[in-house]
Amino acid sequence: MAMAKVDKNKKGKSKDKPEKKVKPAKPAGKAPLKVSPLAPASFPDLPVIAGVRYAAGEAGVRYANRTDVMLVEIAAGSAVAGVFTRSATRSAAVLDCQAKLAALGPAPKKGFGIVVNSGNANTFTGQRGASDVALISDAAAKALKIPAAHVFTCSTGVIGEPLPAEKITDILPVLADGLDAGKSAIAARAIMTTDTFPKGATTEVMIGATPVRIAGFAKGSGMIAPDMATMLGYVFTDAAITQDALQAMLSVATRHSFNAVTVDSDTSTSDAVLVAATGKAGNAPITSRRGAAARAFAGAFEAVLKDLALQIVRDGEGATKLVEVCVTGAKSARDATRVARSIANSPLVKTAIAGQDPNWGRIVMAVGKSGALADRDLLTIRFGEHLVAEKGWRAESYSEEAVAAYMKGQELLIAVDLGLGRGRDTVWTCDLTHAYIDINADYRS
Repeated sequence: MAMAKVDKNKKGKSKDKPEKKVKPAKPAGKAPLKVSPLAPASFPDLPVIAGVRYAAGEAGVRYANRTDVMLVEIAAGSAVAGVFTRSATRSAAVLDCQAKLAALGPAPKKGFGIVVNSGNANTFTGQRGASDVALISDAAAKALKIPAAHVFTCSTGVIGEPLPAEKITDILPVLADGLDAGKSAIAARAIMTTDTFPKGATTEVMIGATPVRIAGFAKGSGMIAPDMATMLGYVFTDAAITQDALQAMLSVATRHSFNAVTVDSDTSTSDAVLVAATGKAGNAPITSRRGAAARAFAGAFEAVLKDLALQIVRDGEGATKLVEVCVTGAKSARDATRVARSIANSPLVKTAIAGQDPNWGRIVMAVGKSGALADRDLLTIRFGEHLVAEKGWRAESYSEEAVAAYMKGQELLIAVDLGLGRGRDTVWTCDLTHAYIDINADYRS
């Protein structure tokens, strides 16, 4: 069964009022960052997902006068899955989430909670980091009346500074009293750091005769070269699906969404994506990735994740252009990925794009350094529909003026065919501007 198309402005039964414009974020307690020129017109009106409630508030984790803690309550009997960074220096929260997910039974009888703070990553904080995670988990468990083993915490922000856990534990009872199924937009804002806009996506898909909703939000702007997922992402659905099936679908879907984007080639210590399925839609339970129902759900689910991932690239720190790098004709899929990432992560390629310079020689360079098998005389390069190079030389039809005009667009395609096989891959990235330096040089100030 065909999936429904992702709808960024889909009407739901949420109590949130749709935002007419994307409001600037206020990171670092300073003047608002200018909203990315690639931002969507508005945050979508995310529908209510039966069995999920949200709250957010100001705890002052790092900065005053900004919403910086999110609490999510998930109904008992839900399936929960997650993917996390493989960084060797991952945060205390990531390690705790991984351990808790591994210990979950197949049919949990208690509900779940998610606590997220921005401003402090709780990374490289020694044994105190683990103790702070335990304190927050215990406080959230008490506020939600669930086991601490069912509380997942995530932290994002500055690395190497102790997390003021008591500021978070103090606010959790207040947040628990204010939980509301319609507060997803507020929750999405609470998890931002250098983001210039909140990122959300939703869709609806028919599973047999039953409509199923999927909705989620994410944060991320810099330190984006995921090795499993992205900075932080949370997706919720009312579908009935087993934990094993949900985990399998998430692991596959990240390959073509969060793991297919890069802003600056840096993998975060805090990358995490958590997904919860409440089963409240009433569809016949999905128990594997096979069958029409599973394929329909998986397609819609991946579309939401991809939408969120591309919004992260659109909000890349200082970005002015969204770039799709499509590699075909590689000897293997692995080689295609190597070439795509070599191009997408090259500072020389990214600065040329920022300068609107059709310097295709930098693409040749990136292919050559990738480590993938390549043959100069078989290589073909296109910028959009413009053939740039082929047969080991600049294409006879190449027009500098036409390609330069193409480079002025906000959304660009770089297509490379290696002419060696059937391997292919696509990666999305953004340009590299001086604003990236400004944002990161001033990040801790």
